[in-house]
Amino acid sequence: MRFLVYDRLLGFGDDYWIEDDHGSKVFLVDGKALRVRDTWELKDTQGRVLVDIHQKMLALRDTMVLQRGGEPLATIRRKRLSLLRNHYRVSLADGNELDVSGKILDREFAVEYDGELLAVISRRWLTVRDTYGVDVVREDADPALLIAVAVCVIHLAEKERED
Repeated sequence: MRFLVYDRLLGFGDDYWIEDDHGSKVFLVDGKALRVRDTWELKDTQGRVLVDIHQKMLALRDTMVLQRGGEPLATIRRKRLSLLRNHYRVSLADGNELDVSGKILDREFAVEYDGELLAVISRRWLTVRDTYGVDVVREDADPALLIAVAVCVIHLAEKERED
């Protein structure tokens, strides 16, 4: 499953569609403006919220929190004590972890679970400027979660670069 994400998606207060590789709208990213923290909702085509994405307010390191149905889904932060600057840890609510590493700012990175590839995020396949693909490798993976993770790590990396 491949999804196309437009880089302008990271604007707050704006809504953006994520398309599949056939050009059909699949997910809507609903940016919430005028909030104290960075906040989005990832919705399906019927407007149901699949993942609520927001920045954790009181944290030593920049942290993004994902929720589904008001329940915790995952927490994302840059991996501490890593030699790689672009290495993030996704702590899932069930106790498992996803590992995100690669060239985040270049939109060339991977999401893995226990050493197994779940998704590849890349601009390589695309000719459309300011667009990257999220290629979900495993059929049993949650595409909404993986897209939310990609959006969050890019946001965190860009925020860190600005600081």
